[in-house]
Amino acid sequence: MTQTPSQSLYIYNSLSGEKELFKPIHPDRVGMYVCGPTVYSNVHLGNCRTFVSFDLVFRYFKHLGYKVRYVRNITDAGHLENDADEGEDRIAKKARLESLEPMEIVQRYTVDFHETLAKFNNLPPSIEPTATGHIIEQIEIIKKIIDAGFAYEVNGSVYFDVLRFNQSHDYGKLSGRQLEDMIANSRELTGQSEKKNPQDFALWKKAEPKHIMRWPSPWSLGFPGWHLECTAMSTKYLGQQFDIHGGGMDLKFPHHECEIAQSEASTGQNPVNYWMHANMLTLNGKKMAKSTGNNILPNEIFSGNNAILSKSFHPTVVRFFMLMAHYRSVLDFSNDALVAAEKGFMRLMAACQMLSKIDSKETSSWDVAAWRQASYDAMNDDFNSPILIAQLFEAVKYIHRLADGTESLNADDLQLLKESLHAFLFDVLGLENVVQTDSGNKLAKTVELLIAIRNEARTNRDFTTSDRIRDALKDNGIILKDGKEGTEYVLE
Repeated sequence: MTQTPSQSLYIYNSLSGEKELFKPIHPDRVGMYVCGPTVYSNVHLGNCRTFVSFDLVFRYFKHLGYKVRYVRNITDAGHLENDADEGEDRIAKKARLESLEPMEIVQRYTVDFHETLAKFNNLPPSIEPTATGHIIEQIEIIKKIIDAGFAYEVNGSVYFDVLRFNQSHDYGKLSGRQLEDMIANSRELTGQSEKKNPQDFALWKKAEPKHIMRWPSPWSLGFPGWHLECTAMSTKYLGQQFDIHGGGMDLKFPHHECEIAQSEASTGQNPVNYWMHANMLTLNGKKMAKSTGNNILPNEIFSGNNAILSKSFHPTVVRFFMLMAHYRSVLDFSNDALVAAEKGFMRLMAACQMLSKIDSKETSSWDVAAWRQASYDAMNDDFNSPILIAQLFEAVKYIHRLADGTESLNADDLQLLKESLHAFLFDVLGLENVVQTDSGNKLAKTVELLIAIRNEARTNRDFTTSDRIRDALKDNGIILKDGKEGTEYVLE
């Protein structure tokens, strides 16, 4: 059930701080760039939330009928410790600690990244370029920035001149920071620093003898700055100006701020129309991050091999848990939250199964088209997945009423409901129906056994046992419904 791009979609633009009507640069096409992972360790759940959020965006644009070019990079060089201009490359450090080549580290954790996102049912991006595959493009951009007078070379390294740039541009407009405040709060440069000013950032760094990842350039054997790679890859595949740039909230400053400065310095125009930032996933009330150790790996959740959760959870349940919060909201990870998400997910899947058995009537007592548009309205309001999910649960109520005969739908409306429910659950939210496999299959067999025992008790007029089974199942969110054709169950 693919739509045309006729829906009025509003996106919260981090640059303006407001929701803005989405107007693509090219009709019916979307160019979207999302900052990908630095592949020096296993991807953790906090990283995955960002990529699930933008997978939702990707899926919804595709559902609306847009042709989407989704570019998401792999950072395999240039990202130094603490996101700074000094220190050791994160990948090179991992390689040194494990006595491996850096590209062995890159390969290992890129594979892990892909396998993990596949478990979450993320669609692959249209293009997935690497930083090391675009060294030439980065060097060419540096040349342009130098020629424009916004960068300088010192001892083989090249730095972006933020103060010079800010004289004619607005450095800080994305993050809302004032350069004067940054200067006032910065430390004095040490005599060893090559920078003119503390706010300047590296475009190219001369490699020290111990730095094993290095490439030739007009200035030295060295490596590109971390911020530069995204400017090079986004503009190469999406053009000097494109529709959407996304990433985690923590990248807004300095990474994305520097990207804007680099693009404006090298091309003379604003590179992106809509900046989108996904918020963080917290654990124990603190940001989930590799560097602090406050994180949990997705495979630890799927296997149940962790000290936080009471049981294992299927990847699609974890995805559903993440989509129950708006992508710009902080989401706290806990056992109770996952248990609640699993119960809700199972209820939705049970309703889908119930809907497949419902027959149409002559007339409709429920306005399916209005419900469907309300679901679109949720997604059109800055991809509001929790409101969409609330609309889906509203449909579940009516499906139960259709099943017990208190509501009715004609053939066209019933088909529209089936198509819409399937589209929103599986095409847009990207969920998988796993009720009939794994734990869902075990649950079904267990409940069917209890129903059989209850029926036998009722036949023997042992209503105490019969009621005990019914009430115990109800307490666990499983409602039994007795009808002419037997007893069925639904998840509450």
